[in-house]
Amino acid sequence: MAPPARRPLALSASRAADFRQCPLLYRLRAIDRIPEPRTRAQVLGTVVHSVLEELYGLEQPERAPERAAGLVPAAVDRFYELDGGTEVVPHAARPEFEAEVSALVSALYGVEDPRRFSPAACEQYLVTATSAGTPLHGYLDRVDLAPTGEVRVVDYKTGRPPNPRYQDQAMFQMRFYALMYHRIHEVLPAQLKLIYLKNGSWLTLSPDLATLVATESELDVLWSEIERAGRAGVFPPRTSRLCDWCNHQALCPAFGGTPPEYPGWPGSRAVPGRDTLPGSPISEEDER
Repeated sequence: MAPPARRPLALSASRAADFRQCPLLYRLRAIDRIPEPRTRAQVLGTVVHSVLEELYGLEQPERAPERAAGLVPAAVDRFYELDGGTEVVPHAARPEFEAEVSALVSALYGVEDPRRFSPAACEQYLVTATSAGTPLHGYLDRVDLAPTGEVRVVDYKTGRPPNPRYQDQAMFQMRFYALMYHRIHEVLPAQLKLIYLKNGSWLTLSPDLATLVATESELDVLWSEIERAGRAGVFPPRTSRLCDWCNHQALCPAFGGTPPEYPGWPGSRAVPGRDTLPGSPISEEDER
C-alpha cells in the first residue's frame, strides 16, 4: 500500500495530549501516520455521537427518549454498511453493542432533556490559530446558545469519567475548544460542559479571559516544542503506565523496537484567518 499523502500539520486537542504523553507517539500518529487498529470503544463513541447529532436534528418535541432509542438501529446499520467494521464489532456481537449504544444515548436524559432547547451547532469542525500563529483545529460536539446570548460548549464522552486527580487534564480539551471558539467568534463561552454518558455525570467550567490567555500560551509553547522536534527529527519516547495500551511498542526504542525512517517535517498548516471550514482532515474517532 502507498503511504498516505502528507499534509501540513495543525494542533488538535488529541495530538497535543499525545505529545505531552510521549513525543514519539505524536510523531508516529501525526507525522508518520502509522495505522492503528480501531478499538470497540472508538467505534462506540463514533456511533453514539452520530445518534446524538441526528437526535438534535429533529424538532424539539420529537426528541423523546423512545425516539432517540429508535435512531440507534439505523445508526448501527450505517456503521456496518459504510464502515464494514466486522473485525471490531462482529455481527454476532451486534445485539450487545447496540444495547450499549442505546444505554449511552438514554443516559443523556439523566443529565439534560434534549426537548428543552435546540443547539446552535452540532459536530462543528473549527480551524483557527492563536495570536502567535499556532494552527488549531478540532470538533465541537455541541454549541448551545441561550436566548440571552450566553454560549455553552458541550462535549460527550462514552468512556468512564477520570479520577478527580486528573479532572484538570480532562478539561484541557474543553479549554482548547473554548479558545478556538473565542478566536473565531470573539465570544467567551460562559460554560464548558463535559458529559460522561457512561454514568450520567458531568464536569463544568466557567472560563474567564485569563484562563484562555493561559491556555493559548500553553499551546504556543507546546507547538514550539513540536516544531523544534519536527525540524530536528528527534521525538524521544517517554515511558509511563500508558505504554501498556500503546499499539507502537514494536517501533519504540524503549521496548527494543526501531522507529521507521523519519519522513521529515511536513510543515504547519497555513490558517486563512478566523474561519470555520466544512469537511474534516482529521478522523472523528481521534477526537472522541
